[in-house]
Formats: sequence, C-alpha cells, structure tokens
Amino acid sequence: MELELGIDPSAPFPRKLADNVWLLGNFYFNLFLIKGTTASALVEMGISGITDDVIEQLESIGVSPDYLVLTHPHADHLTGLPGLLAKFPKATLVSGQGAQEFIEHPKALPTFIKDDQFMSQMLRSKGIEPGRDPISHLEFPDNNIVVSTDMILDLGELTLNFSLSEGHSPGSILIHIPEKNMVIASDSLGFHFTGKRFLPLFFTGYLPFKNTLEKIRALKPDILGIGHQGPFLGNNAEKALSSSYQKTIELFDQISNDHREIEVIAAELFTENYVDEFTLYTQDNIKNCCYLLVKRIRG
Repeated sequence: MELELGIDPSAPFPRKLADNVWLLGNFYFNLFLIKGTTASALVEMGISGITDDVIEQLESIGVSPDYLVLTHPHADHLTGLPGLLAKFPKATLVSGQGAQEFIEHPKALPTFIKDDQFMSQMLRSKGIEPGRDPISHLEFPDNNIVVSTDMILDLGELTLNFSLSEGHSPGSILIHIPEKNMVIASDSLGFHFTGKRFLPLFFTGYLPFKNTLEKIRALKPDILGIGHQGPFLGNNAEKALSSSYQKTIELFDQISNDHREIEVIAAELFTENYVDEFTLYTQDNIKNCCYLLVKRIRG
C-alpha cells in the first residue's frame, strides 16, 4: 500500500494540526504540543540537536509546557530531555513504567551518547544545524509521574488518556486525546519510510505490538501522531494504520517461514532497510533492531 506523504518536509515548524494542538520539531523528529485551558503538555523529547529549535517554536506559540511526556526511552525520543528540563525546570515528566529502569541501566548512557552524536551529525549533513552539542549525561528527574495503567491527565477542556503501548520498547505509552480524536502513537506503528511503507518495530514482542496496533485502529483517529515523518490526518490515518498492520503480519510470515540462521535473516533485513531516513541512525543500532525483529519471532 502506497502512503500519502505524512507531512511536507519543506514546510516550516511549528504547524497547527487543530485548535490548541501543534506539531513541533522537524520532519525527522516529531513532537506534539497540546494546550488546555489550565495546563499544557509537550509529547516527545526528540534529540539534543533540535532542542533549541523546539524551545524557539514553543516561545513563538507562547507556551511553557507544564508536562513533558516521554513516549518511550529510545535515544531519538529521549536525548532532548536534558535541554528541555533545563529550560522548563518546573515541568513534570510523564513516562511509562519501566522507562526509568531502562534509562538508568549501566550500559544505556554510552549508547545514548553515541546515538545522539551520530543523529546530530546526520542532521547537519542534511542542512539542519544542531543548536547545541550532543548530550554527555542523562538523569531521570525527581519530579515525574509514572504511567503503570490507564491514566487521565486533565489539561482543562483537553485530556490526555494514557495507556501502555506494548511490543515496541519497555516503558512505552500511548496517548489518546478524545476531544480532538487524536492518537499519539510514536513508534507503535513502526518506522515510516516517507510515502512508502512502515517497518514494524516489535522489539519486545510481536503479539503485543500487533495488539497495540489493533487498539489504535479501534479508536479510529482523525489525527495520528507518529515519531518520524508524520503525522497522518483524516483518511490518511487509517491508510497508515492499515499499511502498518499489513506489513507487521507480512514480516511475521516472512521470518516465520525462513529457516535460515537468525543472523543471516537479520543481515538481509538490514541490507533491505538501511536506506533513506533510516540512515539517520548508526548501522550498529539498525543491525541490532533487525536482529531483535528476527529473534522475537524465531526466538
């Protein structure tokens, strides 16, 4: 299934998606600002290289977020957090259960630093100059709310309905904004290759990932926010969900019926997919991603 382009990569940011809802960041790293009558929330943190752009975008709208929502603890959604917390020290972090443990694992920080540095370099190669140096440290703030089950955050006439988003990563959450019929799914659809397809990213489990997709489809969103090269609006939201769901099943069947060694299948998957926007990430990162996809099926 060919997809309509989620967003025009040349159009300026921020972009208004609906009343009191904006898309921030840039084409490659998408953040979402939700402004209620009593509070506001910034969903997604992006990487350090876009933090200053995001701060300028927030200032242009005239909003200082009361909440910073971490959808899941992967570097491309996380490493903008230190800069945002420094700018908005009174903001409360909202994250999923398990995110802090994932971030504070002894092996995590060196990987976050390496990935953040590489992504900043790749942005520079595309003509997007990072506003600051990559991170050198990352600490989980004391002022935080942990989502361990369904939870509602009232912003005043707008509500963020949180639920666990399983299958992609530990500590992953899904955000539904019923007043706007909007879902912020982050990477729960996989990775969007612009206008073409999704690559499923079920790093912690195939069936939970598929179940999360079914949960999102049941909500029938008019605005579907994803982590990269999105969002999708109107009929394109259902097209994106259908494409992701179809590709998830196809990849499961492909890997299930391939009896070669896991490493061989993963290497082939890497060669097929390390193209276009996926090259913003290190080869080691994507090779590990491909290995996990095969392993979650072949075990």
